Amino acid sequence: MTKDLKCTHCGGHGLEQGFLEDSGENSHGDARWIAGALERGFFGKARRIGRPRHQVDAFRCPDCGHLELFASRRLSG
Repeated sequence: MTKDLKCTHCGGHGLEQGFLEDSGENSHGDARWIAGALERGFFGKARRIGRPRHQVDAFRCPDCGHLELFASRRLSG
């Protein structure tokens, strides 16, 4: 639990840290935040080459279930 984080939805304290799973084809298992608007390539997949990627940290409010997401450290690639 992270006592210093406060839920922006209900004001509850003690958010639980977790992560968002990405189980798609060729995934690394965790979700990443990529800067810029979503653009689709020729085969309909998201274009992301050359864009910085950031790890997504997720926190859940135990009172209302609201998720707080933060794009934190930059990932390579």
